[in-house]
Amino acid sequence: MRADRLVSLVLLLRQRGRLSAATLARELEVSTRTVLRDIEALSAAGVPVYAQRGRHGGFALLPGFQTELTGLNHDEALALLIAGSRRGAQAFGLGSALASAMLKVIDALPESHRHTAAGVAERLLIDPDTDLLARRTTTDEIPDATMAEIRRAVFAGRKLRIHYAALDQAPQWRTVDPIGLVTVRDQGYLLATRSGADRTYRLSRIHAAQKLDEPAERPDRIDLDRAWQERSTRFRTGGDQVTVLIRLNPKRREELVNTALAVHTERTDADGWLRLEASFQDSRHAEWALWQLSTQAEALAPQWLRTSLHNRATALATRYNETI
Repeated sequence: MRADRLVSLVLLLRQRGRLSAATLARELEVSTRTVLRDIEALSAAGVPVYAQRGRHGGFALLPGFQTELTGLNHDEALALLIAGSRRGAQAFGLGSALASAMLKVIDALPESHRHTAAGVAERLLIDPDTDLLARRTTTDEIPDATMAEIRRAVFAGRKLRIHYAALDQAPQWRTVDPIGLVTVRDQGYLLATRSGADRTYRLSRIHAAQKLDEPAERPDRIDLDRAWQERSTRFRTGGDQVTVLIRLNPKRREELVNTALAVHTERTDADGWLRLEASFQDSRHAEWALWQLSTQAEALAPQWLRTSLHNRATALATRYNETI
């Protein structure tokens, strides 16, 4: 890992010129103390890094320094394969590998194209962390060591032990046969089988993982897209689903459709509002979805949902009726 970081440090200095220790630390996702130790290691190895003090100081390479350090390692090559989605790389624990790989790709370009490519990159921002309303997007956080172990088991075709916390349950160890990894809307999933039955595990709920030596019981080839579609269909049509009759402001229709599992019927009332029959994953999902729509939606049935929303609204009104 340190060798890759030293390469990345050299390439950053080659491509951007003088950089401060704080900037290097941010780019490499390490502390400034680590950067200073790495600079010392590079100098000891004969890499001509020099420091310039002052307000605009930092570290730089002597002009004309060349190196042949552009070879991609396994994780960097893998990160480039999924570089169409920067968040996809992050979801699979390959964010830092992607950044390192892109530095090497730029460095491998002919000098006549290198500066142009770097300039173009400064003009593009893909998947920023917040949208126009400053709402922060969220990506599942998985420890690097855990994600690396999961990837190794998936790619090597070995059984995998995971310490998994199902929703509202304490974590338990279980052994699975991993099939593949999927990322959807910044959330990562492990597709696997357990005792021959299909299982889908949310990566952020895997607290620890261990690749085993025993070969996984799985087909040699897999249509991952088809497998995901089949599991999605079973998820939408099974379990504790509830169906709700809703009156809805048509301006909020898209929001409801994107939240519900399915909309079965829809018509327009005389006042222009919509009347829909929609299904949700369970009672908690239904209550959450209607609560998000506030007064722009009304649950007409079932009665238990109307009662639950009424109690929730009453409790909130009581809280804010108190004088502080």
